[in-house]
Amino acid sequence: MAKVGTGVRAVGAVLAAVLGASALAGCSSTGGLRAEQRAARASAEGQAAGRAAVSTPNWTVAMVTHSGDGDTFWDIVQRGAKQAAEKDNIKFLYAHSDQGQEQAQQVQSYIDKKVDGLIVTLAKPDAMKDVLAKARKAGIPVITVNSGAEQSKAFGALAHIGQDESIAGEAVGDELDKRGKKKALCVIHEQGNVGHEQRCAGAKKTFDGSMTNLYVDGTNMPDVQASIEAKLQADPSIDAVVTLGAPFADAAAQAKKSADSKAEIDTFDLNAAVAASLQAGTLGFAVDQQPYLQGYEAVDLLWLYRYNADVLGGGRPVLTGPQIITQRDAGALAGYTKRGTR
Repeated sequence: MAKVGTGVRAVGAVLAAVLGASALAGCSSTGGLRAEQRAARASAEGQAAGRAAVSTPNWTVAMVTHSGDGDTFWDIVQRGAKQAAEKDNIKFLYAHSDQGQEQAQQVQSYIDKKVDGLIVTLAKPDAMKDVLAKARKAGIPVITVNSGAEQSKAFGALAHIGQDESIAGEAVGDELDKRGKKKALCVIHEQGNVGHEQRCAGAKKTFDGSMTNLYVDGTNMPDVQASIEAKLQADPSIDAVVTLGAPFADAAAQAKKSADSKAEIDTFDLNAAVAASLQAGTLGFAVDQQPYLQGYEAVDLLWLYRYNADVLGGGRPVLTGPQIITQRDAGALAGYTKRGTR
């Protein structure tokens, strides 16, 4: 799969390189070369010092997600968004709620503030439809990330950035088959989240064994652990547990230990704890959708749209995953997870 973010992520550097090449083409002495080198060095030093790499207006971009409290996945998304915002001379605002109606109200508050761009998730699309119509009427460009690829275009978004949840689920089913698993549990930690349902449905589609959904309260980690433990104790034949977010992988591992189960624990998403567990062999595999890239690209694409009317995707999602991460891969990514960008 092509690395769709590379050019966008370095758009300032690319523009500088193009301008530099044009200038050098017309130079007949080394004076032009030295001038270009000095300019490039000054630009790099400015970015290193935390200054914007562009001179466009200080636009304001707001992101509103369906995250609950304490979800490390969204910390990584924000890190990417903030770094792109710093580079692009953008003021970045963030709000979140795992309740659809509250998320819509947060979007409305940013519409009222007349932000220059909006980034939203559509985990509960019905709750967001009307407020995004208001954003469109107000002339505020919108990009959707992470969830809602199917509704993104219909709701008037410029582009959607994320993984196709059904395809990601299918990759999980294939990986479980490769590992010889026969009976799996798919742990859904947020009821009503269409992306979560798609992940489990995709896994069931390609998994040759049997898979059962287990619904838990993702805002109550002791409840998550207790629910998984009870299921494992009741059915020792379960040989795989798939969680849909990195913070829940540890709860599943603890439940496995308490239930004295031999089930393999696998998870969607990656963070430092998951990378360490993969290296230690206490997790089987993780499905990475590159959340840092989702945040970074969303901000960068809004900057590109306001600066140059650029749009990516051609009406189709810009995919950031899935990528299956195993024990073999975890070591190479450990440094990135520790700094909070993978």
